[in-house]
Amino acid sequence: MQIELRFFANFREAVGQKTVHREYETDLQAGDVLRQLSEEFTEMDLFEDGELREYLTILRNGRDIAHLDGLETPLEDGDELSVFPPVAGG
Repeated sequence: MQIELRFFANFREAVGQKTVHREYETDLQAGDVLRQLSEEFTEMDLFEDGELREYLTILRNGRDIAHLDGLETPLEDGDELSVFPPVAGG
C-alpha cells in the first residue's frame, strides 16, 4: 500500500522535501511509520523513552491520531500522514 507522508517546518528540512510517497506492507499502524522515520531521520527526534514526544501533532487524513487510536491508528492504502513539530509563539 502507498502512504503519502507530509512534513512541516524543521521536519521538512530534516527530510529534505515536503512530501514523500512510500510503499508499505498491509496491517500498518501510524506508530510503525513514525518509528521508521525516527530511525531514518534521527534529527526529527520523534520519540522519548519509546513514547511519542509531547506536543507533536500527527494527522491521518487531517485528523489528529491523538483523537483516534494514537500510535496504533491503522493506516490504509492512499492515506496521508502529516508530521508537525511543536509550535511555539504567542
